[in-house]
Amino acid sequence: MKIHFRKKGIIPVQILHKLVQHGVVQADKAHPVESNQFQPNSIDLRLGKKAYRVRCGFLPENETVKDKIDKLCQHEFSLEEGAVLEPNCTYIIPLLESLHLPESTFYSYKASSNGKAGATLTIQSESKLTARTNPKSTTGRLDIFTRLVTDYTHRFEEISAGYNGPLYLEVVPKSFPVRVRTGQRLNQLRIRHGNGKLTDDEIIRTHSLSPVLFDENAEPVADSLLKVDNGLFMSVDLKGQKGHLVGYKARKNSNMIDLERINHYKISEFWEPIYASEDNFIILEPEAFYIFASKERCRIPTHLAGEMVPYDTGSGELRTHYAGFFDSGFGGDEKDKGARAVLEVRSHDVPFLVEDGQTFFSMIFEANTDIPEYTYGKEIKSNYQGQGLKLSKHFKT
Repeated sequence: MKIHFRKKGIIPVQILHKLVQHGVVQADKAHPVESNQFQPNSIDLRLGKKAYRVRCGFLPENETVKDKIDKLCQHEFSLEEGAVLEPNCTYIIPLLESLHLPESTFYSYKASSNGKAGATLTIQSESKLTARTNPKSTTGRLDIFTRLVTDYTHRFEEISAGYNGPLYLEVVPKSFPVRVRTGQRLNQLRIRHGNGKLTDDEIIRTHSLSPVLFDENAEPVADSLLKVDNGLFMSVDLKGQKGHLVGYKARKNSNMIDLERINHYKISEFWEPIYASEDNFIILEPEAFYIFASKERCRIPTHLAGEMVPYDTGSGELRTHYAGFFDSGFGGDEKDKGARAVLEVRSHDVPFLVEDGQTFFSMIFEANTDIPEYTYGKEIKSNYQGQGLKLSKHFKT
């Protein structure tokens, strides 16, 4: 089998399947890759069999992650029967998957995943393949800080061409204790061919052909009103009649959340509701965690994927969202008028004023190398399609 990548961008699900089959992504032999790990543009990564509590986070620029763990580990424990991760403690968890990216633009894989003999896969590309990870939506909405670490790296989340080795996840629960277990999924990986990021002109052109941004009344935003500067800017929604719910604030000293329990917990036990005021603003408390929604509605066309990136205020006061990847098809077709983006927000150091309509983040669009054979929300059970202000799937609706 031969795959020839010409178009720059993110590799879609049907080709991800082939890469897994031929060992580009491999899994623990006792836990082979499952079909429901695949998303339109990515593959979910699963927690491994043990966790290490370490003194601090790190980047192992000149050594392996295991070498760093040996120096910083306070204790290790099994996840196979489940274990609780405590707030504001740092854990390193080896993942069940490992990654084996091609070293060059022409490369052959002579065996399938997990060492089983299979047909040779030849990959030819115009640029070397790289990878990037990000937290899943549920992870961010539970205020679980995660970032992927690999051997000999100086950057989190980014995986260079030719990487051949294990994957580790740094996990720091922030608001709630969480119970996790081997096989659960906190982050996802996408593989890229070159740089398919759209320029600002390409974003405007895409929107003019088929709208990707709608206003609060679900009407397409006029081309002239799009705010673009290395991405498409969007804002926060705090407006409404008095008593209208506009956000949530995480309660301190709450009970534990078991990630296996879906639609189980009462919202009021973990979150304080935030209602609209006549002034249409809110003052964020330092280090408190908030959930808001975007004022605009967005949609991701099938030939693109999207990623939210924080808006740089230049002050360093505000951190918006931890999980920001949007699969192809998020927000539905043009007739569906898009969906709001959920914003995970924390203010650092000092109280910080946020007003309705304030610029909060930008959306980066990236092309796919091919149209995914299925998209978000249609043929898979997508938890957040058509969402408004919505907490994670663990809370009763």
